[in-house]
Amino acid sequence: MPSRRVNVPDSAIVLAAGRGKRMGALTDRLPKPLIPVEGRALIDHVLDRIAAAGVKRAVVNLHYMGDAIAAHLERRRDIAIEFSRESEALETGGGIAKALPLLGEVFYALNADIFWLDGATPALQRLAATFDPARDDALLLMQPIARAAGYEGPGDFMLDPAGAVRRRVETEIVPFVFAGVEILHRRLFDGAPTGAFSVNRLWDAAIERGRLRGLVHDGEWYHVGTPSGLAVAEARLHTHRTER
Repeated sequence: MPSRRVNVPDSAIVLAAGRGKRMGALTDRLPKPLIPVEGRALIDHVLDRIAAAGVKRAVVNLHYMGDAIAAHLERRRDIAIEFSRESEALETGGGIAKALPLLGEVFYALNADIFWLDGATPALQRLAATFDPARDDALLLMQPIARAAGYEGPGDFMLDPAGAVRRRVETEIVPFVFAGVEILHRRLFDGAPTGAFSVNRLWDAAIERGRLRGLVHDGEWYHVGTPSGLAVAEARLHTHRTER
């Protein structure tokens, strides 16, 4: 049987508007997406992977120290970049909703402050191959917490063998954390609220409709949301370099 054609989205949004308060003093003078890992800004690692996947256009939403991020990205020529500027922080859902006119029918959404290593097949390619627009409104990349470097939380989700998602309930520990990478269909935002809101509200509605699924990442993923997580990532990556 011939394999289903992989339709890689031609656009992506990179969420770069947040303050990054958990980074403490590190983000007093430097926006979190510009914090370096392996000698490059976090947002550059994200854009590298988007460009390598064949995405033609990235939208970057901006609020906290947005001018610094925009100036930093002026040097890139491998992918077209547009900015969605927010006069007030709109959170994840509101930020994507504001940028919808700049995005396609199906698009990647990625946090600007994440770092991962691909497995045998790049994660963005695996997401594109798995996403079915007739069935899915959202497909989230999930990292097993047992392999989430620097992560110490109780997880976010359970997945059944078909990838259907169930949220963690209070006091429960679950095996997967959202990795900050997803493919979305714009209909996920039909009837969405205005202003600032979390995309979690839309995920919950999609779960109820049976239209949100998860895909388990088969490579490494680093929780770099705190100074301690950043230190763990740098130490692990240094070990990888010396073992090559």
